[in-house]
Amino acid sequence: MTGHTEGAGVYLLNYFLYILWALLFSFLAVSLVRVFAPYACGSGIPEIKTILSGFIIRGYLGKWTLLIKTVTLVLAVSSGLSLGKEGPLVHVACCCGNLFCSLFSKYSKNEGKRREVLSAAAAAGVSVAFGAPIGGVLFSLEEVSYYFPLKTLWRSFFAALVAAFTLRSINPFGNSRLVLFYVEYHTPWYMAELVPFILLGVFGGLWGTLFIRANIAWCRRRKTTQLGKYPVLEVIAVTGITAILAFPNPYTRRSTSELISELFNDCGALESSQLCDYINNPNMSRPVDDIPDRPAGPGVYRALWQLALALIFKIVITIFTFGMKIPSGLFIPSMAVGAIAGRIVGITVEQMAYHHHDWIIFRNWCRPGADCVTPGLYAMVGAAACLGGVTRMTVSLVVIMFELTGGLEYIVPLMAAAVTSKWVADAFGKEGIYESHIQLNGYPYLDVRDEFTHRTLATDVMRPRRSDPPLAVLTQDATTVEDVETLIKDTDYNGFPVVVSRESERLIGFVQRRDLTLAIKNARQKQDGVVSSSVVYFTEDAPQLPASNPQPLKLRRILNLSPFTVTDHTPMETVVDIFRKLGLRQCLVTRSGRLLGIITKKDVLRHMAQMMNQDPESIMFN
Repeated sequence: MTGHTEGAGVYLLNYFLYILWALLFSFLAVSLVRVFAPYACGSGIPEIKTILSGFIIRGYLGKWTLLIKTVTLVLAVSSGLSLGKEGPLVHVACCCGNLFCSLFSKYSKNEGKRREVLSAAAAAGVSVAFGAPIGGVLFSLEEVSYYFPLKTLWRSFFAALVAAFTLRSINPFGNSRLVLFYVEYHTPWYMAELVPFILLGVFGGLWGTLFIRANIAWCRRRKTTQLGKYPVLEVIAVTGITAILAFPNPYTRRSTSELISELFNDCGALESSQLCDYINNPNMSRPVDDIPDRPAGPGVYRALWQLALALIFKIVITIFTFGMKIPSGLFIPSMAVGAIAGRIVGITVEQMAYHHHDWIIFRNWCRPGADCVTPGLYAMVGAAACLGGVTRMTVSLVVIMFELTGGLEYIVPLMAAAVTSKWVADAFGKEGIYESHIQLNGYPYLDVRDEFTHRTLATDVMRPRRSDPPLAVLTQDATTVEDVETLIKDTDYNGFPVVVSRESERLIGFVQRRDLTLAIKNARQKQDGVVSSSVVYFTEDAPQLPASNPQPLKLRRILNLSPFTVTDHTPMETVVDIFRKLGLRQCLVTRSGRLLGIITKKDVLRHMAQMMNQDPESIMFN
């Protein structure tokens, strides 16, 4: 635009346009989310975990959410904010899986089979995001899915395979490779290097703890103050600050994926990066792929300062970015923090080995003129450590990392860093970022990793309690349409038990509130003679009525004749296990076939909090 390529004017113009495009992209993203699909914001993985545990969030996997999240994810990543696309791609894949389920009655009418499809979709999402099909299956198994039977394992594997094959056919990275950050290191790692690898694991665990606590505190402040009422302004403000601070530093100006790729790379003879500005020995005559350790040049020291500033910037800005009202993933920003820290540590160890090769720790494995230390490997290990500290993944994390980079030889350093990171982070709190956001949002989620060992019974938890009004029930042949509509209007329960009569309380089945509402609405519109005084029957055959009586309404088809029941003396340890394994939303309590009460997932969560000496009323549910 100015006719020049260098100079203060060119720099300022580039600076201005960088900020302008960032603000434009983020404004479009948050506006589309706010107007058309509020569920399209965030990562989506906490909600997917909750849905797979048996809780329904209506519209979360709908077509509008799919469309808007796909478009706004492109805009959000393009705006230069400290976020990634991997978590949202799991949500996008699950939306696709849910839409395909609606096309087939076998899946649309069976909640269990639908969840299996969503588990496979989550695996396909990670497979596409990282080019890591096996890692995607393990991610779905370890992190997302609540219940993962063997048949779901190979189906998820097949879905991830097809996703990876499709990705390879399209070749989006233009390098004819499936992986996102392909690396090719020419030296092995040595046992002495496990010490800095474990230190990187410690850093990853501490960063994960810091990030989770700070991010949850900020998100709670957003929910409880006036800040939450201005999501567009918040996104614009964070984008503006990010763009202003990011542009002067070349390592924060570029896209995070490019940054990670450069940090992972080994310094070959043809590399022109600042990180590869080493002082070469003019007498060196070695093959191109076996360049020895060399003293760092001025470019490397300049890069170290810029990377240190970039590390502080990424640590701080990611805390405020994750959780805003735009699609935002956490994988790439966490990996960037770890990769920066790892590269700094790698260069430090490399220079120590070069200048002090006679030290006892270097003497056995690092002779002068040899290629001993690979700084890119440290970046890879650091990225795994930080991602593990935030998400608490272990097995799937290691598999994703070596699939992501092609560095199968370095699986032991990755395992050491991932395990250390998890141990350190778990010392400060068991919940990862996704579980913390589930708690923050008040989703009724029973973590399968929590143990319940108290000796309470179902009768101690069920409702109604002694001081409560009697349970809201329907009778099989003595309730009118008006009574049902009044009950629906006066209560907010998701369903009602159906009994033979109020005197006997003999359980017949359970009917969902939504099914009941739709059935009555359709009957009033399409059936002649159905009025408020019409009797609702849940029996097989409606009795013969006098001609003067209004047309009865038969609703046997929407009645669940086999609701899950336990007796009042069933131990709560068993009840909690049943809720976890089957993903139940409620369970009826009976004695000799007579209905006594009901236990919902929220009752179970409140009871578990009470047993852990927490205030059960402090658990807020959405």
